[in-house]
Amino acid sequence: MVGQWGKEDDENVVIRCYNDLRDIIQMKWVEKSCEIGNDQTFLFTDTLGDPLCRIRNTPLSTMLVADVGTKLVGCIQGSVKPVKFHDKSVNVGYVLGLRVVPPYRRCGIGSILVQKLEEWFVSHNVDYAYMATQKDNDASLGLFVGTLGYTVFRNPAILVNPVNPGRNLKLPSDIGIRKLKVEEAASWYRTHVAPTTDFFPDDIDQILRNKLSMGTWVAYYNNNDKINSWAILSVWNSSKVFKLRIGKAPLSYLLLTKVCNLVGRFLMFLGLTALPDLFSTFGFYFLYGVHAEGPLCGNLVRALCDHVNNMAASDDGGACKVVVVEVDGESNGGDLIRCVPHWKMLSCDDDTWCIKPLKCEEKMSDLGEFDDMFWKSKSGTLFVDPRDV
Repeated sequence: MVGQWGKEDDENVVIRCYNDLRDIIQMKWVEKSCEIGNDQTFLFTDTLGDPLCRIRNTPLSTMLVADVGTKLVGCIQGSVKPVKFHDKSVNVGYVLGLRVVPPYRRCGIGSILVQKLEEWFVSHNVDYAYMATQKDNDASLGLFVGTLGYTVFRNPAILVNPVNPGRNLKLPSDIGIRKLKVEEAASWYRTHVAPTTDFFPDDIDQILRNKLSMGTWVAYYNNNDKINSWAILSVWNSSKVFKLRIGKAPLSYLLLTKVCNLVGRFLMFLGLTALPDLFSTFGFYFLYGVHAEGPLCGNLVRALCDHVNNMAASDDGGACKVVVVEVDGESNGGDLIRCVPHWKMLSCDDDTWCIKPLKCEEKMSDLGEFDDMFWKSKSGTLFVDPRDV
């Protein structure tokens, strides 16, 4: 797969599959050159020596790289999975990890990588491709929406709550929490969550059985005969996949962190949560399948989140410093945002999902049918697959 990346240069861009033995050293340079962030803050990712860590747990995946001469200058990853999308079973391809090193940007390499990945998607019977970015990432939106024909699909919120090691939160005495067996959890999700949720994975059993999935818990009131409410969530240990570190942060954040470290023991004595040290490498638990029903379900969601916080606080290794959940910022997601404990200074509401039909001409009479599906899909909730994190 070859394409021209610059009019003034006679070198070709060669797109090929990633080879771990051949490319591992250059991939480290690419990752270091393409840290995520803006002028104030960078998010450094430690893949624990495995560039494929974010796609290894998906049913089908690939990683493509871009070569210019002997240099590896870009990469992209993609995964394929079966999901429910507006009451239909479809295959979706997730586009992630698009990287082009700074000296070779604005030369069309990113566009070529995405197009070649889409071709790979089509060869594996993918109906829709989707990706996630930030709503203020003009370069990414310009490429995917402006050039490649993607449509903004959802705007989820990423909620982050810090963990204080060794300190457990007190759970309400009138709320019961029970861990479900995998079979129970899968049945519960299919019965209560799938009918009203977009991107619900057909292989939910495989997700729940994955070694990174720590379990599924349901919360209920002990006198639930009178209060017909419940909440459910599952936990994914992302600390085993990769770790993060914040660098080049605003001075105010640095000062606040130092102050919190100094008075941390007093905050814990008062029952408050201190700001964790996120400038050294840290891991996180990701909450997925968060769903609740009933008139008083908000307190149940909070109790489940506190339960997970206690799990993280009791982790002997202390690798988990935050608990993260991504919920739909629209429709029913607004209710969850109010219920899920989180720090606003660590959270963000600028996540943007974009989607593109890859087989419209084969499966739909015209684009109007896709538009109809797209707008109707906004009325349901959104299932965030932990394998996409």
